Amino acid sequence: MSSAILGGIGWHMVGAACAASFYAPIEKVKKWSWETTWAVAGIFSWVLLPITVSLILLPDFHAFYAGIAGSVLLKTFLFGCMWGVGNVSYGLTMRYLGMSLGIGVAIGVTLVVGTLVPPIMHGQLGYLIASRSGHFTIAGIVLALVGISVVSWAGHQKEQRIGVRAEEFNLTRGLLLAVMCGIFSSGMSFAIDAARPIAAAAQNVGVNHLYAALPSYVIIMGGGALVNFAYCFSRLAFRRDLSLRADLSQTNRTLLVNSSMAAAAGIMWYLQFFFYAWGAANIPVRLTFVNWMLHMSLYVLFGGIVGLALGEWRGARGRPVQLLWSGMLIIIAAANLVGLGMAT
Repeated sequence: MSSAILGGIGWHMVGAACAASFYAPIEKVKKWSWETTWAVAGIFSWVLLPITVSLILLPDFHAFYAGIAGSVLLKTFLFGCMWGVGNVSYGLTMRYLGMSLGIGVAIGVTLVVGTLVPPIMHGQLGYLIASRSGHFTIAGIVLALVGISVVSWAGHQKEQRIGVRAEEFNLTRGLLLAVMCGIFSSGMSFAIDAARPIAAAAQNVGVNHLYAALPSYVIIMGGGALVNFAYCFSRLAFRRDLSLRADLSQTNRTLLVNSSMAAAAGIMWYLQFFFYAWGAANIPVRLTFVNWMLHMSLYVLFGGIVGLALGEWRGARGRPVQLLWSGMLIIIAAANLVGLGMAT
């Protein structure tokens, strides 16, 4: 396996670790509604950082985007909106299925849809079916799904053992929402695929190939921001039990701590896709579609590791933890299987 491919997988690991850890600072926020916290984090992750990074990278920010075909910008933006819908439905999935089952189904669906649909749309289905590399990739996807299922089952057993259950458990409604969440969340994969001309244009104006995908995030995350901000601020405006004014009327110390924690979460969320771009830049072009599979499976892997590090499994010793480790090892094997496929 080449050093470039190993480097690509390594950067995907860094990005997935950021994704798995980003919610930890949010849990430190006190006396703010979730909507206010999410919106403040989003200002950093979906607006400030993408724009700032592009301003640094591009020689002429406005001329660059003006030179991109409107159809490319619109498609990229709409897929970003699609991802935003998946992001909003994520919370409802947790409400009806609980964290472990909800994450398992949603991540499993978005891994399959986000990995397989782009190559099928580009006419690469034959390559997947006929080539040895494609066989490794498909086997890696299947193995990753097995690993995600094992980790999810471990989480379900943990919740039962320590007495945690979904707020309003409803298997039928929860599964429907989880599938919808998984499909719409894969909009990020579709958006990144649709934004390839933007990345190519960035290289044409002198942006290093490692950073070439980053200018597209202005458009992608702009679409996601529109949906998420609309959801958060509409709830803050119309829900009687929520109040943006009350959230912002806390003591200066509380405002400083909450803002810092929300900003840290937003920065970590953005960094997952910053390093995703680095990882993808090292993966062969013919295998671009494996980037999403690596990101989502490694996301679950590092989610388990972070949970262990934060003591979330302390009260669930024995079988649940053994299952968790088994699932994480399966995911590691899946990533290696895809890596072998890229090397053939």
